[in-house]
Amino acid sequence: MSYLRPADLAREHGLSPQTVRNYERHGFLPPAGRSETGYRRYTGRHAAALRTYLALVPAHGYAEAGTIMRAAVEGRWDDALTAVDRSHAELLRDRETLDAVGEALAHLHGRPSGARRPAPRVAQPFTIGELARRLGVGVATVRAWEQAGVLAPRRRPDTNHRAYDADDVRDAELAHFLRRGHYPLRLIATVVQEVRTAGDTRTLESALADWRARITSRSRAMLKAAALLSAYLALEDEQPSD
Repeated sequence: MSYLRPADLAREHGLSPQTVRNYERHGFLPPAGRSETGYRRYTGRHAAALRTYLALVPAHGYAEAGTIMRAAVEGRWDDALTAVDRSHAELLRDRETLDAVGEALAHLHGRPSGARRPAPRVAQPFTIGELARRLGVGVATVRAWEQAGVLAPRRRPDTNHRAYDADDVRDAELAHFLRRGHYPLRLIATVVQEVRTAGDTRTLESALADWRARITSRSRAMLKAAALLSAYLALEDEQPSD
């Protein structure tokens, strides 16, 4: 059998030999055999493990990639695949949030009619009852939205009653719209926060396009990593440990 040195594995990826040794020490590569003089002897199995780990990083992040690869190297395949599934579930939640933000933007712009919908004009802050009547919901529903983090009204200093200004009314209308689309409150709270942070729809549209591009990039990275991980697990099935 021909063996590989740390430098041989490192060269393919533009890494230093020490980085390869560090990856082995962290458990991302199987333990290397040693020559009679004590030098590490890597094989094609190690090269496959390194390719897999490096593909997992952009797909799952450093921490999760390490968790997946250590479990795979140690033969804990259910643990490795559970970690993969966890990342896929996270990405799906991101897609759901992205879709909800997109719907919120369309709502703010008044689509599909094409008529731009301006922010609601509020001469003076609404009470909780007035806001509930405007939306056609119960007061308890508005309180539930606040408890979920969807709304964050200020309190009147004299009475401590809730006071909903124009931004609060906009957030409540978005929440009402998204609830009719059966989105959960936890997701709606995230969407409303995105709208608040962006400040205007053009900024949010730009952020949305960047977010969508990052999700697409991560999805493609996951596909590549999954193929390499599957090949590595098949290799582990076919041959004994070194």
